Amino acid sequence: MEFAVTNAGPVTVLAIAGRLDSNTSKELEDKVMGLITGGSQLLLMDFGGVDYINSSGLRVLLMAFQHLKKTGGLLHLCDIKDYMREVFEISGYNEIFPIFSGQAEALAAFQG
Repeated sequence: MEFAVTNAGPVTVLAIAGRLDSNTSKELEDKVMGLITGGSQLLLMDFGGVDYINSSGLRVLLMAFQHLKKTGGLLHLCDIKDYMREVFEISGYNEIFPIFSGQAEALAAFQG
C-alpha cells in the first residue's frame, strides 16, 4: 500500500494505491489517524490507485469519519472505481460518505 499526502488549501489530500484489505487496513488506519491527530480536519481520500476494498478497509473509513465528525471535520472520497462503488452501495456507505468522481469536484464540495 502506498500513500501520497498533499495539501490543497485547507484540505489534506490522501492518495491511496494498492489493495485495501485485512493485511493493509492497519497501514491506512495509522496514516489516517496520524493526519487527523496532526490537525487535518478536511480530508479527501483519493481511491484512484485502489483496486480492491473489503470490510476491514471500510471500517477504517468509518473510524476516520467518526473522528472527524466529533471535531467538526469532513471526509470526502473520490475516484472510486465502479466495481468498488458497488461495495459502498451494498454496504450503505454511499449514504455516509460524500463520494465524488474526481479531486476537483470533491475539493469544490468542501467550500460549499
